[in-house]
Amino acid sequence: MFGRKSADRTGTPADLLVVGLGNPGDRYDGTRHNVGADVADLMATRQGTALKASKQAARLAELRIGTKLVVVAFPQTFMNESGRSARDLAKRYGIEDATKIVVIHDELDLEVGTLKVKSGGGLAGHNGLKSLKQHLHTQDFLRLRIGIGRPPGTQSVSDYVLRRPGKADRVELDIAIERAADVVPRFLDEELEAIMNDVNRK
Repeated sequence: MFGRKSADRTGTPADLLVVGLGNPGDRYDGTRHNVGADVADLMATRQGTALKASKQAARLAELRIGTKLVVVAFPQTFMNESGRSARDLAKRYGIEDATKIVVIHDELDLEVGTLKVKSGGGLAGHNGLKSLKQHLHTQDFLRLRIGIGRPPGTQSVSDYVLRRPGKADRVELDIAIERAADVVPRFLDEELEAIMNDVNRK
């Protein structure tokens, strides 16, 4: 699927690879562009662990959810090179099916705090998604989109996504991050259509 054989795997095979997109470094903590990374952090925290540095240019944690191994990762390559890290993580954990990769990212075209699940489709100009398509050679991975809304007035998109939100938006985003962390385990056992029907209608 990614042009590899399963023999290329270098670690324990994972049932799900969760990639939370964002930019590394303190200056980007809490910004709108980092909501995906915030979900990865939260998932690790809920299991009493933390994301740790890896050879795949990502901070990651291996989580056991029931009998399943779920790898949650935050690429440390900056947003527009996220695909390089995701490719190496897929190789390490023997992921050969794009639907076993869940990418969590910010979405300008959704109202603040809205969650939507999507499979494949367009990339909506998102540089992280473009990089993933380039390095994974597919865009059929699953996406958990967290709405951040559009910038007000004449504010540029780049300035907007790289800033920390105000108090009201912060509350909405924190709720969405918690909900997103709740949704991810469902990809292990539930049909995608059922998850989409539930999450996307709320």
